[in-house]
Amino acid sequence: MAPHDIRRPFKRAAISDQQKRRELSLLRQAQNRRDAQQQARCLASSILSLQSAAPESQPEQSDTEIETVPESEQESEAFSKDLDVRQASKLRGPEVRKWFARQLMLPEWMIDVPDRLAQDWYVFARPAGKRCFVVSSNGTTVSRQRNGSILHHFPSALPAGAKIRGGSGSAQSYCILDCIFHELDQTYYVIDMVCWNGYSLYDCTAEFRFYWLNSELEESGACNAPSHYHKFRFSAVPVYNCDSSGLYSAYTGVVPYAKDGLLFYNKHALYQTGNTPLALVWKDENCSQYVIDTDGKGEIPSQQQVVLELQDDRKLVTSDDPPVLFGCLDGDIIEKMGSLRRLI
Repeated sequence: MAPHDIRRPFKRAAISDQQKRRELSLLRQAQNRRDAQQQARCLASSILSLQSAAPESQPEQSDTEIETVPESEQESEAFSKDLDVRQASKLRGPEVRKWFARQLMLPEWMIDVPDRLAQDWYVFARPAGKRCFVVSSNGTTVSRQRNGSILHHFPSALPAGAKIRGGSGSAQSYCILDCIFHELDQTYYVIDMVCWNGYSLYDCTAEFRFYWLNSELEESGACNAPSHYHKFRFSAVPVYNCDSSGLYSAYTGVVPYAKDGLLFYNKHALYQTGNTPLALVWKDENCSQYVIDTDGKGEIPSQQQVVLELQDDRKLVTSDDPPVLFGCLDGDIIEKMGSLRRLI
């Protein structure tokens, strides 16, 4: 057989669009991390060189040169995000809604099987309930939903989460937890940790964040039963390696909450705000009770209904987590809808 007649016995599998975006997201996060580290090294070396080169008779000149670098540029992007969360808790109206809508890490729907699923991914059963940010700071704890509205304002056993007589703590101590509030047992199930006791975890991998979450949350007393200084109980969800055993446990295992699908997290992914292909969600009739609508008797109606949200960019999306895009309205239709509202 001639060399040019040799054919491969099989075709190379095509890489899906979601897999490409997963690879690009990991590369982008790694590059951003290297850039931040390099910036920190350059900043440290420049400050040290300025201090060593400045003559002792002119100390004020050294101080002036150092202060020309704005403090905001010296801080990492992750630390700025932490400060923004505490400041955003004071916002009101549409501003707070828009801000919080961009802060949570939202999964994409799972449309293919990621490469190295068993080695590089976690899986856990998602609790049914309201997704929210829980922020503890200055002796109080506030939970805010995705739309920015306050869900609860309460004392908690989280660091800086309650004003306890005789208690002491740093003014910079605060926590940011990514939670789902489960109505049936009045429990905040923590699915991710963004900041703990003033230490930012934005630039930490999911593998480290989950380890830190399980080790620190129990020790803080936040998992204890509710009390005067601890109104709601917190609990970590059981997380498994995404091999056959872990998938089976997450899919069929008994948990103390109602399931609403499975969540898959890449072990190497940083906490990325907005939608990301490094977090995936799967739902079917066996692991979620919200796959299809039922009536008051639990029966499936002949027609399914859906409530859509009209966004500022004229897109129609569902209120799912993550939202599903249905389409886009023309400007003429929106103007007619506005005229109709004015008549009513």
